[in-house]
Amino acid sequence: MRDCILRFKYQREMYFGPHLVDWLQVAARRWIDWREVDAIVPVPLHPRKQRQREFNQAEYLADALGNVLSVPVVKRRLRRVKDTSTQTKLSAEARARNMRGAFAVRDETAFAGKRLVLLDDVFTTGATLDSCAKALRSAGAREVVALAVARGV
Repeated sequence: MRDCILRFKYQREMYFGPHLVDWLQVAARRWIDWREVDAIVPVPLHPRKQRQREFNQAEYLADALGNVLSVPVVKRRLRRVKDTSTQTKLSAEARARNMRGAFAVRDETAFAGKRLVLLDDVFTTGATLDSCAKALRSAGAREVVALAVARGV
C-alpha cells in the first residue's frame, strides 16, 4: 500500500515532468551529442532529505530523460555524504564552502572513462553541480557535462 501511495505522490508532484523532459532534450542538443553520452547521473539528495521529500526530482527527470533518449541512468553510485544546510539564503562563496566534500562515489569503476551528463533541477551558483562533478572526475570520469532544468536567481 505504501508503495502505491509513494508512487502516486511521485507522479503527482512531477506532473509537469514529461513536458520538462521534452523541452530539456531538445534544448540540450545544442551542447550535448546524446549518442556520445555513456550515462546520466542525477544529483543525489542526502538520505534524510530524501525521506522528507519522498522523491528526488533530479532522479525523476533523469529517469524520464534516459528513457526518451535510451541513455542509461546511474543512480546511487554518486551519493551525498554531507547533510548540508539549505543554500537558498547563502552567498556564492558560502554555497561553495557548504558543498565542499558533500558528495562521494560509492563505486569508482562505475564512472571510469565515461562521458556523463550530471542532471539537477535548479542551477543557481553551480556549487552543487561543481561538487558533484569533482567527485565524478576524481572517480575517473572522462567528461562531465552539467545540465539543469531551471536557473535560479
